[in-house]
Amino acid sequence: MVLPFGFFELILATICYFCFSYYRQRHAILYEWPLLGMLPTLIGGTGVIHERCAEILRDTGGTFLFKGPWFIHMDMLVTVDPADVHHIMSSNFMNFPKGNEFREIFEVLGDGIFNSDNELWRSHRKITNALINNPKFLGFLARMNTEKLAKGLTPVLNHVASKGVVVDMQDVFQRVTFDTTCMFITGYDPGCLSVDFKDVPFSRAMDEAEEAIFVRHIIPKGVWKLQRWIGFGTEKKLQKAWETLDDVIGGLIARKRKDLSEGVVSKDEAKGVDLLTSLITEQQTFVDGSTHDDKFLRDTILNLMIAGRDTTSSSLTWFLWLVMTHPEVEKNIRDEINEVIPEYQVGKWRIFEAQETNKLVYLHAVFCEALRLYPPVPFQHKAPVKADVLPSGHHVNPNMKIMFSLYAMGRMQTIWGDDSCEFKPERWITEKQTIRHEPSYKFSSFNAGPRTCVGKQVAFTQMKAIGATILHNYNFEIVKGHTVAPNVSIILYMKDGLKVRVARRWP
Repeated sequence: MVLPFGFFELILATICYFCFSYYRQRHAILYEWPLLGMLPTLIGGTGVIHERCAEILRDTGGTFLFKGPWFIHMDMLVTVDPADVHHIMSSNFMNFPKGNEFREIFEVLGDGIFNSDNELWRSHRKITNALINNPKFLGFLARMNTEKLAKGLTPVLNHVASKGVVVDMQDVFQRVTFDTTCMFITGYDPGCLSVDFKDVPFSRAMDEAEEAIFVRHIIPKGVWKLQRWIGFGTEKKLQKAWETLDDVIGGLIARKRKDLSEGVVSKDEAKGVDLLTSLITEQQTFVDGSTHDDKFLRDTILNLMIAGRDTTSSSLTWFLWLVMTHPEVEKNIRDEINEVIPEYQVGKWRIFEAQETNKLVYLHAVFCEALRLYPPVPFQHKAPVKADVLPSGHHVNPNMKIMFSLYAMGRMQTIWGDDSCEFKPERWITEKQTIRHEPSYKFSSFNAGPRTCVGKQVAFTQMKAIGATILHNYNFEIVKGHTVAPNVSIILYMKDGLKVRVARRWP
């Protein structure tokens, strides 16, 4: 067979091109493949993506341009520059909405507060803020949190302590926050936290949906849309999870409407208690004339469930591990607790209520430091409506995404100093023994600018009550050989959970 003229020249040119590219980029931070850009390298390092991202941003001074495949719009500017974050999240907020691509990726959340923009978002935020700051709701929250500690969390920990068995505290925290979030939002306790650790389809569906959403971030849109169309891989899991979420939430809404109509819970007594009751009894009209139909209620409940269960349980898990691995911090927390409780209760069993923890400044600082190093939402992205130039000098346009790595931000020496990777709660305490304020564009665990989390104080209230109760009453020891590492999802959990043994400190 005679080969066409130029065949060998083409092969030789191709080989030379790849060799040249290899040698040119062998010292590159992230290898850029011909045609495919940096995508293969990104996918190959998915298992350690958070640490890899932090490493790249440290080496590039805080901003890095990720080049996607040549034939699709997947270029992404990754930044932890506080000036850029402030520009995007605050000073030029209107040019950086969630956008259509964000809504596509997170479509399971519907038109809830996380997905919405402009007037719809403002309406969501106004309603949610009013409900969360309602004195009746705050009283209900404190009461339900104390009840779950007394009748849920401590009986479970007492049980595993008496049996001497290993328990996954990440699972425990997910269960307790799932129960309390359900109670705060809907008024119903699903009883997820119990000594038999029963299976909870709704909770499992949330995990599977979050994993699928993460995958949508790292593969081309056309690929995951094809998977969705043929029902394959993580997209198949997402569809099943979506059905479960809709079924459970739909049932809760129907039950609440039925209870209110039949007088099981009177509207006057229940008004302002749980969020779902408030939403149904205090009908409001949006700018477009729509009201609180079942879809609105479904989207609102799901968005708040994710915010309440996932972020709080993630924070508690990393908090406990950091305290266990830093004995001096554990001692300082217990010393502070002994200083604020009555002397006759020192060395005795007790449940901490929300108001008591307001005096625990060091405990609050420990949670801030845990959130700095292990933010529950490790990254978020935006897309500009119009071309813009960031304070760092980087040009952005509507065809590219801007990614914030909150995980990397907490590890940047340029932001937090030479000890940025160290766990030091003291950095949060002022000379006057108060909590040091850090701007949200530097400490973004609760988002920044107009989108700052409306439930920030609710989260701290719950976390501190749980943290004080478990550290005062129990000793925790991590199982020998258990490895702790971040997972790969939109919520920063531990990949293999937090396996520990529990022992009571008091009879």
